[in-house]
Amino acid sequence: MNWTSFDTWIVVVGALTAIACALPGCFLVLRKMSMMGDAISHAVLPGIAVAFLMTGTRSSIPMFVAAAITGVLTAVFTQWVSRFGRVDRGAAMGIVFTTLFAIGLLVIVRAADHVDLDPGCVLYGAMEMTPLDTVSVSGLQVPRAALSIGAVLVVNLVLIFALFKEFKISSFDSNLSNTLGFSSRFLHYLLMTMVAVTTVAAFEAVGSIIVIAMLIVPPATALLLTHRLIPILMISSLVGILSSVIGHYTANTVPGWFGYDSTSTSGMMATAAGLLFALAWFFSPTEGLFVKYMKTRNGTVLEKPPELTQS
Repeated sequence: MNWTSFDTWIVVVGALTAIACALPGCFLVLRKMSMMGDAISHAVLPGIAVAFLMTGTRSSIPMFVAAAITGVLTAVFTQWVSRFGRVDRGAAMGIVFTTLFAIGLLVIVRAADHVDLDPGCVLYGAMEMTPLDTVSVSGLQVPRAALSIGAVLVVNLVLIFALFKEFKISSFDSNLSNTLGFSSRFLHYLLMTMVAVTTVAAFEAVGSIIVIAMLIVPPATALLLTHRLIPILMISSLVGILSSVIGHYTANTVPGWFGYDSTSTSGMMATAAGLLFALAWFFSPTEGLFVKYMKTRNGTVLEKPPELTQS
């Protein structure tokens, strides 16, 4: 493979997307709300479609704002259905996001004569094309997707840094958070807003399906390797970066071994993230299947994994 600056920008966009998704994803996993990312990534479709019908253009800003609002409403509606409908939260997610997704499809069908919709881009994005749409920054041509997802990453970092104590307390014990004066409901909706905005920003690069992998797989991998919150955030970010590098390289090299052309970088990113999770699952020093097997074989009593801590 002849590596060029084009490939470097693809990896940079992928890494920025993975980190931006992994940071709020850590708190989703800790709150046992992993599938909320799935719900929001599907539910933004009606927001995008309505924005197009109202403006008549595919300008990024109106679609971004409308999709982000729809994503936040998904979290609000899910909470309402779960609380007032007295149904399980998972069922509430299924009710809300499938309904909104269906509405989005109906709106798109209504506008089908005016929209050139590529289902492939909706599913797995067009990361390979992101270096073609550039903006001049101090004379350097930077992909527009890198700027947008990079800005979202900075906002996520600032919010997590500024409200780290509040987020970690509400994630481990919402009642304690309320007792200490940190509104768990406000923090919940703030996290959902972060997930919605990140999902929309990542939509162009990795699509609605792959973004779910970047939200969940890196944090889940980190949880197998450590039980401390700060290292979880750091390891999940590292897994996201490695997924981008390995994903793009293998997307351009592995298919050639079997006589095929290159394949989707975003799809290989998700595959690489899954492989990294599998390695952690097997070889984690505390919870790895291989380690447990060797201890059992040697007659060692398995110790209970340490509890997840707030540090």
